[in-house]
Amino acid sequence: MAIRIVQFLAIIISALALIPSGAHLAALPNKIALAQAEYFSIQGIYYGWAFLGTLWPAAMIANGVLAFMVRSQQRPFWFALLAALCFVAMLAIFLLWTLPANQATENWTTAPENWQVLRQQWEYSHAVNALIVFVALCLSSLSVVSWRPGAS
Repeated sequence: MAIRIVQFLAIIISALALIPSGAHLAALPNKIALAQAEYFSIQGIYYGWAFLGTLWPAAMIANGVLAFMVRSQQRPFWFALLAALCFVAMLAIFLLWTLPANQATENWTTAPENWQVLRQQWEYSHAVNALIVFVALCLSSLSVVSWRPGAS
């Protein structure tokens, strides 16, 4: 029963992590060419979204725990482990590209000279992370459907 609970949590938390990432990806084509004033104004819609960032480490942990719990079965183990590693990659991308853009612009309230470069960095790092979280969700789901109770 514990494995089923962790499987459920891994899928649900991974799916929830896809929501804000998917929203960023969907908005990218409409935002990437906006003028500075419009872009900075629209960025204000993300205030309060920081708490959604907790879904990434939560999904990483849930998938890591799942990998540990199903380690006796090769396919479910590797799928869950790769899902967890996807969330590690997402966090790395956030720390290397998204967060520095947020910091340099003071969360999009100050426009440094290179704001357009920072905008591309911010938008495309979110787009890549949306694709990664989708892959992670697929991997997590594959882990669950490939696990066989009682098999070793």
